[in-house]
Amino acid sequence: MKIIHRLGVDLGERSYPIYIGTDLLGQAELIGQHILGSSALIVSNTTVAPLYLARIQTALESLGIRQDQVILEDGEQFKTLASVESIIDLMLRQRHDRRSTIIALGGGVIGDIAGFAASIYQRGVNFIQMPTTLLSQVDSSVGGKTGVNHPLGKNMIGAFYQPQCVIADIDSFGTLSARELSAGMAEVIKYGLIYDAEFFDWLEQNIDGLMTGDVDLLAQAVLVSCRIKARVVEQDERESGLRAILNLGHTFGHAIEAVMGYGNWLHGEAVAAGMIMAIDLSIRQGWIDESVRERSIELLRRAALPTAPPAEMTPEQFLETMAIDKKTVDGTIKLVLLRKLGEACVTGDYDHDKLLQTLAA
Repeated sequence: MKIIHRLGVDLGERSYPIYIGTDLLGQAELIGQHILGSSALIVSNTTVAPLYLARIQTALESLGIRQDQVILEDGEQFKTLASVESIIDLMLRQRHDRRSTIIALGGGVIGDIAGFAASIYQRGVNFIQMPTTLLSQVDSSVGGKTGVNHPLGKNMIGAFYQPQCVIADIDSFGTLSARELSAGMAEVIKYGLIYDAEFFDWLEQNIDGLMTGDVDLLAQAVLVSCRIKARVVEQDERESGLRAILNLGHTFGHAIEAVMGYGNWLHGEAVAAGMIMAIDLSIRQGWIDESVRERSIELLRRAALPTAPPAEMTPEQFLETMAIDKKTVDGTIKLVLLRKLGEACVTGDYDHDKLLQTLAA
């Protein structure tokens, strides 16, 4: 086990550590610090469980922790209330109490489902995030957003519920497909666009090494991404203001996912296209110049990510789906746009005709 970086999310009594390193999964001494009771439930999926489940089971056995498992099908299309119900059913049948701990072993979908189940089982039990994808390590595992999708909108059912810790093992990237690694890189690039222009510069210089799996570069990218997200969440845990900047490209991206069918476009792919759409509207507003779009498109392309939405999607489909977005207030679709590279804002004060131009383009 090698903990390369450790940082904290400071939320008072809900504070917790993030461990970033190698050979962390299955380390009993690390996991044991964050399990308070004598029972645990591991939630994973059919892709991740064959790779890593046995390590977690062995660790829990060595700690004397009674354990059960729920193995879900893999994919965004299974991020539903039915999956949450299957977790609750097993916990009730196996008599898990309020001191039980749920362990989320997998990507963002598993983390969101398991975290939501933890938030509602007996009005809340502890849970641990063990994210195994780049996207989940830099984004969904940090900050306490949990939930599931509804056919009419993504992440419309959920709760803010913080984990006991996040254990981010860089070694797990070795089993990711190239497409999944690229999808995660979209969220990494997002942090440079919205918060840290120097980090964006660093990504431009190191994207080739990141995409070929350089462990030190990946650990640094995860660290900076988690640090930025932690600082934002500390200021606005429940997304009443600042935290919404973390959704750059997401309002457009969620529309793509919903219209194209969950799972057909990976979340990171949809966000990548959505970020370019947000940048396009920011340019039309006169807030940033063309160079930001050119640099962003080039970086996303080097990360093997799409830079345009599906050609078959119409402006009407975008508008209809975006109107259900959680940031929509009193009928106004609020968007995350760029004031400059490294600085974002959440606003409904944009020219609606220019939004239509962006959608048409």
